Amino acid sequence: MTDDRDVEVNYELAAFVAELRRPADALESGADYAIEIDGETVTLPADALMSVAHEIDNGEVELEFQLTWSTGEDADEDVEEDAEEADDLADDDAAKSEETSPA
Repeated sequence: MTDDRDVEVNYELAAFVAELRRPADALESGADYAIEIDGETVTLPADALMSVAHEIDNGEVELEFQLTWSTGEDADEDVEEDAEEADDLADDDAAKSEETSPA
């Protein structure tokens, strides 16, 4: 796989919905998921870290469902760091939820 790459592919609604279902089904069943993007096959491992990002910048709003994993020598270290970050975010979300929940 290429070291540096930043490709975005736009889909019609029906194709986008179908493409969302494929990785969801694969992750739920513990299987890997593969997709071809701009001529390169990308395989998402079943143990990828999942997160959701919400960004607002100069009136543009983005909601990103992110799937992150590492390859190469530092993969184990990166996965551990990502898992710790995900745990911290989950703890923050739980604390915020408790603060806003009616008593």
